[in-house]
Amino acid sequence: MQWLDRATKWAKGVKRDVVVLWLAARDRRVPWYAKLAAGAVAAYALSPIDLIPDFVPVLGYLDDLVIVPIGIIAVIKLIPTNVLTDLRIEATKRTERPVSRGGLIAIISTWVLLAALIVLMVAGGF
Repeated sequence: MQWLDRATKWAKGVKRDVVVLWLAARDRRVPWYAKLAAGAVAAYALSPIDLIPDFVPVLGYLDDLVIVPIGIIAVIKLIPTNVLTDLRIEATKRTERPVSRGGLIAIISTWVLLAALIVLMVAGGF
């Protein structure tokens, strides 16, 4: 059961680091490009809906297992080490997980644009 302990620890670290990115996007000590990337990853990870719904076999969990962690790893490298340490401490003190309305709007907008594109293609617009 050692793998289960490692998986649980990894999942808790991912949850914490999503909050860290959410905080980093609002911290003035973080460079603008890191804020932009942190905001994008946090918005996607904290959105109440996924770009690929979880009920889609295999692909539904791909974002949760691959895309979000890779985004976290990439963005964390952009945040200064001392700031990252402070943000991780602050993230562990938080009891509630933030929700991203911006991520929700972005994902819904993506789905609406894709639907409109499909309608145009079917109707012979392309």
